[in-house]
Amino acid sequence: MKNYDKVKSAKLCYEHIGGKLGQLLLEALIVKGWLAKKDPSDKDLYITELGESQLTAFGVDLSQIKA
Repeated sequence: MKNYDKVKSAKLCYEHIGGKLGQLLLEALIVKGWLAKKDPSDKDLYITELGESQLTAFGVDLSQIKA
């Protein structure tokens, strides 16, 4: 039997990763320059050229993302 007390939680919220994992992942992708905003006040992010190349190399099929 596994000890679930030491397991870090992540959750799916509709079609995205939510919770602390989602927050940390988003922050890391922004710091790495893989995601950015056109204007700091924007709520929407876009995938940068660096992000495209790195995510593709990581095995992410970006054709599944709607424009």
